[in-house]
Amino acid sequence: MNILLILNLFLVTLFWPATGTGENSRYAGQRPYELFVSFDIKENLVKGIARVELQKETTPLYIGRLRIISVILNGRIVKPDIKDGILTVRGSGKLEIGYEGVFKKEGLREDPENPGVVIGNFIGDEGIYLTEAWYPSLEDMIYFKLKAVIPRGFTAISEADEVSVTEVNGGVEYLFDFPYPVKGINLVAGKYKESKEMFRGINICSYFFPEDVSLAKTYIEYTKKYLEIYEGLLIPFPFKRFCIVENFLPTGYSMPTFTLLGQDVVRLPFIVETSLGHEILHQWFGNLVYIDYRTGNWSEGLTTYLSDHLYKEKEGKGWEYRKKILTDYKSYVTPEKEFALREFKGRTDYASKAIGYGKGAMVFHMLKNLIGEDSFYGGLRQLLKEKEFEETSWKDLRMTFEQASGTSLDWFFSQWLDRKGIPSLRIRDPNVTVMEGIPKVLFDIVQDGEPYLLGLPILIKTDREEVAKILDIRGERKKIELSVTGNPQHMVFDRNYDVMRDISDDEYPPLISRLLGDDKRIVVLSEKESEKYDGLTEHFEKLGFTLKEEADVSDKDIMGASMLITGCESRVLRRLLGETTHTAEGFIIEARKNPLNISKVVAIACGETKQEVDLAARKIPHYRNYSNLRFVSGQNVEKKTGETERGIKVNLYEPVLVMHPQNLVELDSIVNKILDKPVIYIGERHANYEDHKVQLRVIMDLHEKNRKIAIGMEMFQKPFQSVIDEYIAGNISEKEFLKGTEYFERWQFDYVHYREIVQFARAMNMPLIALNLRSEIIKKVSAKGLDSLDDEEMKEIPEDMDMTDEDYRKRLKEIFEQHRNHETRNFDYFYQSQILWDETMAHSIADFLQENPDYQMVVLAGVGHIMYGAGIPKRARRLTGRDFVTVIPLVGPVNMDVGDLVFMSEQVSPPTTFKLGVVLRRKDAKVEVEKVVPGSIAKHAGIDEGDILISLDDWKIEKIEDIKIFMVGKKRGDHIKIKILRKKFLSGYKEINLETTI
Repeated sequence: MNILLILNLFLVTLFWPATGTGENSRYAGQRPYELFVSFDIKENLVKGIARVELQKETTPLYIGRLRIISVILNGRIVKPDIKDGILTVRGSGKLEIGYEGVFKKEGLREDPENPGVVIGNFIGDEGIYLTEAWYPSLEDMIYFKLKAVIPRGFTAISEADEVSVTEVNGGVEYLFDFPYPVKGINLVAGKYKESKEMFRGINICSYFFPEDVSLAKTYIEYTKKYLEIYEGLLIPFPFKRFCIVENFLPTGYSMPTFTLLGQDVVRLPFIVETSLGHEILHQWFGNLVYIDYRTGNWSEGLTTYLSDHLYKEKEGKGWEYRKKILTDYKSYVTPEKEFALREFKGRTDYASKAIGYGKGAMVFHMLKNLIGEDSFYGGLRQLLKEKEFEETSWKDLRMTFEQASGTSLDWFFSQWLDRKGIPSLRIRDPNVTVMEGIPKVLFDIVQDGEPYLLGLPILIKTDREEVAKILDIRGERKKIELSVTGNPQHMVFDRNYDVMRDISDDEYPPLISRLLGDDKRIVVLSEKESEKYDGLTEHFEKLGFTLKEEADVSDKDIMGASMLITGCESRVLRRLLGETTHTAEGFIIEARKNPLNISKVVAIACGETKQEVDLAARKIPHYRNYSNLRFVSGQNVEKKTGETERGIKVNLYEPVLVMHPQNLVELDSIVNKILDKPVIYIGERHANYEDHKVQLRVIMDLHEKNRKIAIGMEMFQKPFQSVIDEYIAGNISEKEFLKGTEYFERWQFDYVHYREIVQFARAMNMPLIALNLRSEIIKKVSAKGLDSLDDEEMKEIPEDMDMTDEDYRKRLKEIFEQHRNHETRNFDYFYQSQILWDETMAHSIADFLQENPDYQMVVLAGVGHIMYGAGIPKRARRLTGRDFVTVIPLVGPVNMDVGDLVFMSEQVSPPTTFKLGVVLRRKDAKVEVEKVVPGSIAKHAGIDEGDILISLDDWKIEKIEDIKIFMVGKKRGDHIKIKILRKKFLSGYKEINLETTI
């Protein structure tokens, strides 16, 4: 053994006075664990001597990577017994251990419980940071007395009620006296500027680096504020001293008598209003009353509730903080990451924080509401007095609150601590009825899964009063009947977020936290500006995101993951949101609901320069509770959260609109009102001839006023535009036009409804524009989604599409659910097909107007594509910037914003469309008569079943649709020549010519 070390040990033993054990000792007869340490900064070295009295015959001490120099038990040298970082000492009595440890930056690592925070030990020019395995540690809770010789220029901090400082050879000697039992201690030293102030007998200290010393006054003033708050709510501060210590490493910890905050954290302006109070409160919960981690960590939930939440509550914004808790839970806690609150030991990721901190805080909020404020705070004070410096469990808390309130709380703690998940509530069958003259609101509350016992707040607003109640909810389905005064307008459940529950989609804002918390996350790489976003994508890849080239992103990816889209010109961005540019200065990130899956989000990241992107990239997670952020030179200059409902809102009243017949105007008078609108949308019910008459009338009136008009029609598809042009120019016949556009194959409604409009356009040489996409593509997308399209089909669809209109999505879903067999179909694919339909027509309008800016366009389409401006009009305005007006027929109840103008007209029968009177089928590339309708034109002409139709007059019959084309425009009295093939008696066919008159 090194003779100098033996001498050193002897000198320390000789000159380090033993702690007194008389009845006046603050250590209550227990000898403390004594530590003496010194440092060699250049060598990253700590040298130490530890002295403790062992009570057991076998004692394990955790030493980690420390090098043990000597072990002396009861004055005798003992050979060290070390295995897997454990030093085992056999025998009781006085133990002295000489050791040393080297701690360099390479040994630091990120704390899995606090992403971005480092753990480990370090000794160097920047300072000393010792928090784990820097001395031989025992499992038991013991008293410590620490003596440390620190190099000059450094100031040291450790757990201590009292500190003595003495100049010695080679440095400054600190003696830290902490006369309370703990499981471990920490030592920090740095080149600090110290500030002190006495407040209520508490020595408040701050230790900041010279460049940040200006923050000291603010931190001390806020510390005084928090001490005043908590001494009023709880019991007096448990220690004589409290210090705010700045760390050169990124940390955020609360130790008895001090908090250790990283330099980047300290400089954030909001820390004094949030995290500082949280860490101070831990002096009571965590550092006075210890956590029994074996049975679950209750402290973080309680501390969150009485700090971060309480500060918002004092501002009248407690409901906002509680909503954030519910939002974080929904954002981060996926089924794979869900666990019961009792299982929470510490934060390992965002999901565990949402459970341990968030759900834990909500449990204490619900408990306070259940037992009352007096019992709640009375119970906390009782707990602090009875369990000081003892490990405390959830059971201890339950028993304390039961005693304070005189109420059994086993059911409450059992359902909130032992069960995974949270309640999911749905309101079903809301109704208003009047019974014996009294208005009543009726509804059911349904809980998905195993039901909870809940007190659910409800607010019912009538035209005379607001009724607030707490509903006692039990079981899977609870029927509620409430009497009110006046006409009920709406009701809101849990408006102030007093219940830990699954928030509804209407309450769920598109936050950045949803992007960070999703279990499936993609960064869409910019095709044009990949280098600019390299730093951002690298950072998010470290956070667990999958990187994907934008050309490789499928609808399956979009529907199955939350996405960060880099670059303002991304094709994925255009495909989903219809947007292509952001012009804001600096760097922006904007989160929106994913239109293909509203449980996911899409975030757009756009930066002016690579430097702007790089400076902002790492700061984004700090602002995760916002929807929109903007940074300039790395500084946040804007932050916003998307607007959502507050509580579960259910409307009970829809106004009855009344029209004054005497104030109605005739169609002729509206033309002047729409004369100057660049685009006029006239909706139709396809099979209602009167709607088409209105369309024609408006077109004719505009033409008479010398307007330069083009007609856009949903009924025709873009690939056949050249055929339409030929017909309008008079180069082909009507039959050739109908055959060339495949009208009867692609549009199921009788051409007679549109014939007058098309003929008017031809007569006036008025451009007629096919707006629609090929029906094959629409059907394919409706059945299998956009991913099912091949490369050639993808060329036919618009690159940019806005899928974000949630109201339109809801209306489409209602329509979808009215269809037969909708359960077997995919609504998301149906939604994609409808958006594709609308966007194609909007792009067709935009393309024409861009090439022909002097034209006014009248668009004829189904009312569903026009009402509320949602289908085509707003999309075309997005593309062109041109204003529009919507004119629609009266369909069901009239809503205020259903259309700019709503028309009513008497039902009008269309011109008769004569039919040949046959049922046909294709056979061997020919058209065969399967059945002849009795009394029909075909029957009178002599056509029989099995005949093959060759021609009608000179019109060759190649498809079934050719017969429909031929019959267009036929009138009673018209003569028809019919050529058929009829089977011979034995074999073959013979040609027969027939004639008939309609």
